[in-house]
Amino acid sequence: MAKKVMGSLKLQVPAGNAKPSPPVGPALGQRGINIMEFCKAFNAKTADMEKDAPCPTVITYYADKSFTMEIKTPPASYYIKKAAKLTSGSKAPGKTTAGSISGKQVREIAEAKMKDLNATSIEGAMLIIAGSARSMGIEVK
Repeated sequence: MAKKVMGSLKLQVPAGNAKPSPPVGPALGQRGINIMEFCKAFNAKTADMEKDAPCPTVITYYADKSFTMEIKTPPASYYIKKAAKLTSGSKAPGKTTAGSISGKQVREIAEAKMKDLNATSIEGAMLIIAGSARSMGIEVK
């Protein structure tokens, strides 16, 4: 028999660094999810990822207090800022540029994000990443 789904929750948690402190603890606790069990499972699943990379996570919790989680790849903006060696994008995108990334870097980011993007080919994924970079004020060469 299938478990009864009570709801789902979206969190962005640093890879390998889930702690029971806010914002993770309160968000899980008010839904009756075992916080330490989540932290241990999340840290184990993200151990091979880059430390502290933000991971969007969708947690589905059930009536019997169990849960499942789907961990997605870090946001494109994280990869773009890392490739351009920046801490933030431009304050005035379209008017000033904060940095630049190469076509090769765009392709690497697109390949890393491919499973989470709404694209059927790597070229389409590259266009999505290039658009995200431009909207952050980062030039694509």
